Amino acid sequence: MSASAIGKGIALLAAVAVAAGAGYWFGSRHAPAAHDVAAGSAAAPEKGGRRILYYRNPMGLPDTSPTPKKDSMGMDYIPVYEGEDEASGGVKISDAKIQRLGVRSVPVERRTLDVVVRATGRIEADERRLATVTPKFEGYVEKLFVNATGQYVARGAPLFEAFSPELLATQREYAVAAQGLAQVQGADETTVAGMKRLAESALERLRNWDVTEEQIAQLAAGGRPQRALTFRAPASGHVIERKATQGMRFMPGEVLYQLADLSTVWVIADVAEQDIGRVRAGLAARARLDAYPGQDFEGRITYVYPTLQADTRTAQVRIELPNPQGRLKPAMYAQVEIAVAGSPLLVVPSSAVIDNGSRRVVLVDRGEGRFEPRDVKLGARGDQYTAVTEGVREGERVVTSAAFLLDSEANLKAALGALTGGTDTAKVTHSAVGTLDDVDARTGTLLITHEPVESLKWPRMTMEFVPANESLAKQLKPGAAIRFDFVERKPGEWVVTKMEPRK
Repeated sequence: MSASAIGKGIALLAAVAVAAGAGYWFGSRHAPAAHDVAAGSAAAPEKGGRRILYYRNPMGLPDTSPTPKKDSMGMDYIPVYEGEDEASGGVKISDAKIQRLGVRSVPVERRTLDVVVRATGRIEADERRLATVTPKFEGYVEKLFVNATGQYVARGAPLFEAFSPELLATQREYAVAAQGLAQVQGADETTVAGMKRLAESALERLRNWDVTEEQIAQLAAGGRPQRALTFRAPASGHVIERKATQGMRFMPGEVLYQLADLSTVWVIADVAEQDIGRVRAGLAARARLDAYPGQDFEGRITYVYPTLQADTRTAQVRIELPNPQGRLKPAMYAQVEIAVAGSPLLVVPSSAVIDNGSRRVVLVDRGEGRFEPRDVKLGARGDQYTAVTEGVREGERVVTSAAFLLDSEANLKAALGALTGGTDTAKVTHSAVGTLDDVDARTGTLLITHEPVESLKWPRMTMEFVPANESLAKQLKPGAAIRFDFVERKPGEWVVTKMEPRK
């Protein structure tokens, strides 16, 4: 081959290569990529005009696909249509199910929250209505008129008679001085002054010993000294302490009787430290006692004590209660409620709050069957409403029957976990029928062969489930035909919340 022919062949090959490269470059600029084709097929309109966004794993695992496919068990991935993706973490429920479950929602509003402060207390006697009987001289109890604790006495009623040699001697001294003063009126001034000082000294001692003016007048008129002195009740009330006994010797200052007027009593309530700033004198209070179930005793706070008890972190509050019939007895225990009116706050019904101990959640009704779980921070609590300091806005609607997703405390954690994670279908309770094949005694898991589950597009198959609590695994024996409810606590973990025999 000539050199010119070889040169022409090389030029032809170069021209073919350049043309092929230009064609590849042009095709790459204008032809759709493989993933674009797949995405376009996934986003293609379906029947009814809805657009498929992606396909999700039928078992709830965190696995999606832009094109139709099957999982390892041969189950078809489920299409997710536009408008059904819950990117905000919500849950969508059909209108029929909302009506069947009786879901109700109310708006978040601002209102004055009537907070009830609750405390325990005890009945005590009114300290201002206590009286003691204490002799001021040495003597002996000769006769008792009141000889039983608890006995009621009226003011001025005799309690006992006491004999005192010192009292008798002072009476005689005064009688002699008083009579002598009358006889020396015409004597010199020194004699009259001395007799007068003697009479006044004896008179002062008698008055200090509570001898009545009537008895003193009798002594001055020449009457005989009284051998015994009668002690009378200084006030009306019940005898709550009696130490006087027949024939006993007593000393000055010794308490022989203590009386209490129980027509009005006190309730000393122990209010927790976090509530003490809400209570003040003048607030109405209600007391309930085990002795009188179903009855309320109305009173009012009269004093808030200035100190705090360090061991219990409580402060004492005094509540005054009328007790005309004497039904309230000292040392009785009482449950106290104090109504405290606060300022307007943003509140939700207390039934709208789901509290699992570590989280407080409300379900916000976003309309069209969509519900969003929302973490909230709570403030003061009332009887029917709870203040919310963060998490919701005024006017948003919250679900008051939030327990429609649950049927036991054990389901609460599973439902909350499903509400905030996983796919949309894992956020509701599913129902199925089947057979309980086995219960693993070591792990507690349930092996169940279930019939097709329409809500999840599952065929008939055998799966492992986790019981919400131990009692579920003990209700039925292996081989039993069952009807059960379950939720997805986390991707791929299905929790049985209810199980019962199937007829």
